Amino acid sequence: MTAVATTDSGYAERPLGGRFRFPTHWLGVAPFLVYAAAFLLLPTVIVAVGAFSGSHGPSLANLAQLGQPYIVTAFVNSLVLSAVSASIGAAVGAMLAYAVASGSPSGVLRRIVTALCGVLSQFGGVTLAFAFIATIGTEGFIVVWLRQHGIAFYPNGVWLYGLAGLTLIYTYFQIPLMVIVFMPALDGIRPQWREATDTLGGATWQYWRHVAGPLLRPAFLGCWLLLFANAFSAYATAAALLDIGGIIVPLQISRALSSEVGLNQANLAAALALGMVVIVAVITVLYSWLQRRSERWLP
Repeated sequence: MTAVATTDSGYAERPLGGRFRFPTHWLGVAPFLVYAAAFLLLPTVIVAVGAFSGSHGPSLANLAQLGQPYIVTAFVNSLVLSAVSASIGAAVGAMLAYAVASGSPSGVLRRIVTALCGVLSQFGGVTLAFAFIATIGTEGFIVVWLRQHGIAFYPNGVWLYGLAGLTLIYTYFQIPLMVIVFMPALDGIRPQWREATDTLGGATWQYWRHVAGPLLRPAFLGCWLLLFANAFSAYATAAALLDIGGIIVPLQISRALSSEVGLNQANLAAALALGMVVIVAVITVLYSWLQRRSERWLP
């Protein structure tokens, strides 16, 4: 009979002369690996297969359709929408996070702002679209109140139901998300660095230019990429606000899947999704690289 023992290094082995060694240190992450394979890897493979499939076998026709003007416009609109909302959200969110981080780490204000941002960053979809429609829609209470006082909220046309309106709505949940993800980087800035700058005669702008700025830059850019990906993949809010049209890629995918015209609409939707996967994959690689740079000095 051969006994089996587990060593401190996490391996199962046969001490009575056997050579069998079974690694066990990966068992703790096995549930996550199964989850990632089922909900990330498998859908990506299905999308890739569909993008390269035609009615008579493998085909590149679906990818060729991505060059059509309306699809190119949808990708450009998605990129512009994501970049603008991420830039505004990152700038405003970083300033708000700095104001909160400057206070007491265990203060009431910080707990309230953190909790509020945690809720607002997840506030989206139909509920968020309805909130903006009820507030500044054509018959929203603010628009109606201003109209009763002789003020036109939309003097040059209603911009809420377009790219500008989506940018405003996306910025609404981008700002609190930036506060949450950028706060740890601000907490990593040590007060001794500011004191050292003051001792050496440095001004405030010199501290931010030569000390805090270079340290926070990778974290800030990484958070910006996270906000970009968050806006680029958002669908429910845009679908609820814009019931017709496909000005961004997620809405084009929805139209391709629900369209009753054409023979290869499902494969076209897969090709559109594959394009989004490629863009998000590039963003993820850049985000991981920036995160590794930030971890060098974070406590």
